[in-house]
Amino acid sequence: MAARRRVLFVAEAVSLAHVARPVVLAQALAPSCDVSIASAGAFDLCLRGTDLARIGLDSIAPALFLERLAEGAPLYTQAELARYVEQDVELLRREKPDVVVGDFRLSLSVSARVAGIPYMALCNAHWSPWSVHRRFPLPDITLTRLLGPALATPIFQMAQPIAFRLHARPLNALRRKHGLSTFPDVRYAYTDGDFTLYADTPTLVPVSADCPSNHHFIGPIVWSPDTPLPDWWDSIPDGPLAYLTLGSTGRVDLLPMLFEVLEQQGVRCMTATAGRSNVAASSASCFVADYLPGASAAARADFVICNGGSATVYQALSEGRPVIGICSNMDQFLTMSRVQDAGAGICLRAGTVKRDALQVAIERMVRDPDFKIAAGRVRADFSGFVAGARLNDLIETIFKA
Repeated sequence: MAARRRVLFVAEAVSLAHVARPVVLAQALAPSCDVSIASAGAFDLCLRGTDLARIGLDSIAPALFLERLAEGAPLYTQAELARYVEQDVELLRREKPDVVVGDFRLSLSVSARVAGIPYMALCNAHWSPWSVHRRFPLPDITLTRLLGPALATPIFQMAQPIAFRLHARPLNALRRKHGLSTFPDVRYAYTDGDFTLYADTPTLVPVSADCPSNHHFIGPIVWSPDTPLPDWWDSIPDGPLAYLTLGSTGRVDLLPMLFEVLEQQGVRCMTATAGRSNVAASSASCFVADYLPGASAAARADFVICNGGSATVYQALSEGRPVIGICSNMDQFLTMSRVQDAGAGICLRAGTVKRDALQVAIERMVRDPDFKIAAGRVRADFSGFVAGARLNDLIETIFKA
């Protein structure tokens, strides 16, 4: 009988998605592997209802992460990453896993090599240097707010290659210190691993034919909170219905305007605030809770409104539901760019979105059946991928080689 592999998942707790994805994978591997998960405690909600015990690991605060995203600044300083490396190496030497799987724990690019542990980097393929889509949309950063999107876009397009190199500088400094090669830009830092795991499908987010053979598509990783149904779940009247959640990183200050527009359009909505807003239902057509079982809510709705991040977007598409993504950061814009290409969604800019644009987007979702048809095609594509099973097969292949 083959020995059970020890798999350590390390989640960077700066957003809910980076913790939720490792939790889903750890649960999938638990029957065949000895799994453990290390993370800071900011998103312990993801562990609710599981048998997983979290190993404590420091991280920068989610609020600081969001602040740097909004500024367009490097997400980590060299000093922060150096502290991460020290903690990671101590963790890896203490836990002695056969393999470590990291979700946005960029320091593992150094620490896993120092500790001599095979490293699997979990990421989205839109960050791959081998993505066939090489154009990067303008995020809502300080430049955008100062100049507006029209003026900021050409400046950003000229500056983007330089910015990507600057964002890789803190990690490159540490890699040089440890005798490792440096990265041309931040895309390589985000996707570096002995094995790179893309939480997407190659149909939705294609890569070029020369993508390295150690890069693998494992498919979307869909998580839904273990939370009871609210009292109003069975009392929503019939008619067009939206599932609205802006997650851990979206612009929750837009919720009142969204409520008003949805009501004007005759659309009822189920809203999950992720505990980030005390907004109350503005009318009898709005139903609000801190958290909802997202997969069930998406399946029940006609369409989903979210921040455009892959966690909720892929949750919606896995249920065959189209998406309105109200995006702020680059990752969200990249996700929604591919969904828009597939005809399964509409991308709006959170920093400048106006009532009339929301009205048009919601009306299109209600009246145009092509969105739901396209979302159904993406659902069929997703159904060919079971991320946990693919990861388990990959681990077995590695250790049999």
